[in-house]
Amino acid sequence: MMRTFLPPGAGRSSALPLLVLSLLSLSLLVSPAALANDYPTESRVDYVLGCMAANGNSYLTMQKCSCSIDVIAEHLSYETYEQVATVMGMQDQRGELGVLFRTERGMQDQVQALHQAQADANLRCF
Repeated sequence: MMRTFLPPGAGRSSALPLLVLSLLSLSLLVSPAALANDYPTESRVDYVLGCMAANGNSYLTMQKCSCSIDVIAEHLSYETYEQVATVMGMQDQRGELGVLFRTERGMQDQVQALHQAQADANLRCF
């Protein structure tokens, strides 16, 4: 964190514009990729472990699965990823609730976006 040092006797109100300008300039230095990297570590690890269970528990598979979640994170925000995971989990439900998650167009579009991200990840990582 950047600290603003004030000369002795300087009031905080005179440093406020400098602090605001400093924070604004720092926010311009943050890359779009860093802003897109909003996936919590726990979710990334969970994905990699599931991917490894499906594809083999080797070091090479771990590298490929780690690459895969990184590619998915480039395509989908974490919020969207969570929503898709919920939709996919609810599609297996019986009755009207399951039908809603299987047929609602907006939800299916999100699932399709995940499938496209996974296809890109497969091409780039596997």
